[in-house]
Amino acid sequence: MSQFNPIQSVTPSTNTNEPLVIRKNSGSVVTLTLNSSKQFNALSVELLAAMQAELDNIAQDKTIQVLVIAANGKAFCAGHNLKEMRANPDEAFQRALFEQCSQMMLTINQMPQVVIAKVQGIATAAGCQLVAACDLAVASDNAKFATSGINVGLFCSTPAVAVSRNLSRKQAFEMLITGEFIDAHTALQQGLINRVASAEQLDQMLQSLIDAITHKSSVALKTGKTMFYKQLDMELADAYKYASEVMSCNMLADDVSEGIDAFIEKRSAIWTGR
Repeated sequence: MSQFNPIQSVTPSTNTNEPLVIRKNSGSVVTLTLNSSKQFNALSVELLAAMQAELDNIAQDKTIQVLVIAANGKAFCAGHNLKEMRANPDEAFQRALFEQCSQMMLTINQMPQVVIAKVQGIATAAGCQLVAACDLAVASDNAKFATSGINVGLFCSTPAVAVSRNLSRKQAFEMLITGEFIDAHTALQQGLINRVASAEQLDQMLQSLIDAITHKSSVALKTGKTMFYKQLDMELADAYKYASEVMSCNMLADDVSEGIDAFIEKRSAIWTGR
């Protein structure tokens, strides 16, 4: 992996001097850090817009292989900003808010980079949805997860879309219908996250996962992410047909020839991204 000096940029809030999103570039890895800790990183209209702008920019950058979504403060993300929602009770605002949030989640799913959630605290409602929407997730052992809208009379319908695609049907529905928290080890067991470590070892564990990804061909990474999600919605026979087409095309890539030759010759592959 090539080495670059980290570069940081921020997306400022129009209401405060604090940036809502902090961006850090380090080689082929970008970290976006939610930075609204006083509001527990709630997904306000403004924060969603800041995230969307960053995601759209990253998605177009072919030099980036991995995106990490992290957060400052005690909470990873407490979901939507309930005060903002109550201050705008009309249906048009509510519909626009949820469409805006859904678009951000879809962007994470559709962008070519591998997206990893780094969860250091609680992730509730749309915050839990954000974890589920990411391709991979790591968490500290003191992190907790819940789809808690049910506790205020609001079923977490949009979080249900992502959560139900990670957990089994009964486990997902239990989270959604009870609003109860699950701890990091339970989230790992149920499939919401991939790895758990102590808070002190979280960065090290994340880096080991990043290294395992960035040492691979970017062609394989982009091909694999697109193929994986597309085949999930297909019938079995159609999935195999589609997978065969993708694999046949993938075989023609220069990186595949290099990778196979390197394996036969017992040397490290030199990827070109072609």
